Amino acid sequence: MNFPNLFSPITIGTLEIRNRILSTGHDTTLPTDGTVNDALLAYHEARAKGGVGLIVSQVTGVHETARYTSHSLMGVDDGCIPGFRRLADTVHAHGTKLFVQLFHPGREIMESLDGSAPVAYAPSVSPSERFHVIPRALSRIMIADIVAGYGATAARVRKAGVDGVEIVASHGYLPAQFLNPNVNRRDDEYGGAVDRRLRFLREVIAAVRSATGPDFVVGMRISGDEKDPDGLTEETSLDVIVKLAEELDYVNVIAGTSASLGGATHIVPPMAVANAYLAPFAEAVKQRVSIPVMVAGRINQPQEAEAIIASGQADMCGMTRALICDPQMPVKAQTDRSDDIRACIGCNQACIGHFHKGYPISCIQYPESGRERHYGTLLPARVRKKVMVVGGGPGGMKAAAVAAQRGHAVTLYEASSRLGGQALLAQLLPGRSEFGGIVTNLSRELELAGVTVVRGASVDRALIDAECPDVVILATGAKPRWPQSAEISEDAPVVDAWQVLQGQANVGSRVVIADWRCDWVGVGIAELLAEGGRHVRLAVNGLHAGELLPGYVRDMAVARLHRLGVEIIPYARLFGCDSQTVYLQHTSSEEPIIIDDVDTLVLAQGQISECTLLDELESADIALVAIGDCVAARTAEEAVLEGLKAAWTL
Repeated sequence: MNFPNLFSPITIGTLEIRNRILSTGHDTTLPTDGTVNDALLAYHEARAKGGVGLIVSQVTGVHETARYTSHSLMGVDDGCIPGFRRLADTVHAHGTKLFVQLFHPGREIMESLDGSAPVAYAPSVSPSERFHVIPRALSRIMIADIVAGYGATAARVRKAGVDGVEIVASHGYLPAQFLNPNVNRRDDEYGGAVDRRLRFLREVIAAVRSATGPDFVVGMRISGDEKDPDGLTEETSLDVIVKLAEELDYVNVIAGTSASLGGATHIVPPMAVANAYLAPFAEAVKQRVSIPVMVAGRINQPQEAEAIIASGQADMCGMTRALICDPQMPVKAQTDRSDDIRACIGCNQACIGHFHKGYPISCIQYPESGRERHYGTLLPARVRKKVMVVGGGPGGMKAAAVAAQRGHAVTLYEASSRLGGQALLAQLLPGRSEFGGIVTNLSRELELAGVTVVRGASVDRALIDAECPDVVILATGAKPRWPQSAEISEDAPVVDAWQVLQGQANVGSRVVIADWRCDWVGVGIAELLAEGGRHVRLAVNGLHAGELLPGYVRDMAVARLHRLGVEIIPYARLFGCDSQTVYLQHTSSEEPIIIDDVDTLVLAQGQISECTLLDELESADIALVAIGDCVAARTAEEAVLEGLKAAWTL
């Protein structure tokens, strides 16, 4: 058998699970009224069909004060039961087990239903730095009410046919706030020594057990190291786990806290974080407890999970983003098709990045995720067409692969010798080499779909006329923008970011980066040049560096820039440059910002569409679909999504 340890069954409590792959609880932003809806059903069914052993659904609030976002699931009344019953029946039909996370955020409140500031509660009046929330201290009466809510919610999901529950004590949420002496400063029976700080969790576990019975699985998720100066440490968390182990059926370990920017990056660690980095802590837990131990944290490939299970570091592996990127990952691994797995690259853009913007979950490589009701079942083409795709970046590759999968005869033309477009540049930046995986993954999809790929071929009207395709999909990409409004003298030492990455620029020792877009380009170039020993100033035309990046990616990148001594200048519009001076303008006050003794100005001013062929063909009698940057310069996410949509319209 391939990956024999990963695909061996495991028993948790009295429940047997078919393999050791876990989809951990994660927000999807798919629910719209606090209950399971069709979109969430379709999302989890796709992963159940793909062979995952266990799905832990996203957090479910146990009390009215647990609504930490406007799209949370709630378990406070019997109205939740039908939705959870449908979800349980759906995943059970494919052999997958289902747990539900029982949740209260405490002080970690993000938003309310109507936009007003909600009242947050915590063990003590201990502010949350990240959300700038000062909570109200819980009374004993309210603590009892919340504890009862855990039990009542557990009873409801058990009635719905769910297999177990997971108490969320991770990421600085309410149970962790009780455990943390820096947050819990109570002087009653819920505060003080560790056994008193454990009282809340023990009461919660007892309430859940009492409401569900001995044959219902009850587990707990907890952060080992909260990665915050005032957070829980591995030593404290391990002590808690050992003390509670006899009351639980399993423990699920992770890292980080919602309470600070630095700690929150570990909730969904970006690609700059090492793969499987939490396995050593899981191993320390396994050495001290007899219940099954689960672990997550950048476990993206089945071989990583197999090694963790085989070495005895953990009993199950959370592979959530791997399953978002490829719901079929388990069955592919088990049936000797590991090369066909679409590996997650840890970009965070459309998964947790969408959540932070209030949009439904997806994946930049696999936009079908979160859109299963529309794109979950590939429909064969009614009429087979000859399709020409022009441009071998991610958008063109996706369009070609899906069109061929639907039965069309597809040829992809790429002007350069390599497929990948701007992804080939993105992977050259520090900490972003994994981004090149999008090229590897889409190349494999082209191969499996039977797409004919022609490299080193520039497409013009004559070639299109000669080939006579039924449809042309244009994915010709973009090129760096040099701002026409800036006053740049002829002797000014100016280069663009692409030239730096391609090794075509001689960059001096004192550098200013004019970052208009505020995305990965500016912060990445700043890090690259600072690592090379240069004095770097990053002037951003925005509120802060990396403003358009997913929050956890941005915060980790800015932390690296700070350590490297990069000076960040916000609200900075490029005005001009001469031989030694860069002239900026504050975008709010409109006052000048003048920087002297500059050796090189690097332009990170976004991209403009490469639309020459599009302009030429738009008036021609040719069936034409334009996608991605050649329509408007954006990101790989939009290009791949538009490639999918274009292929579906054929």
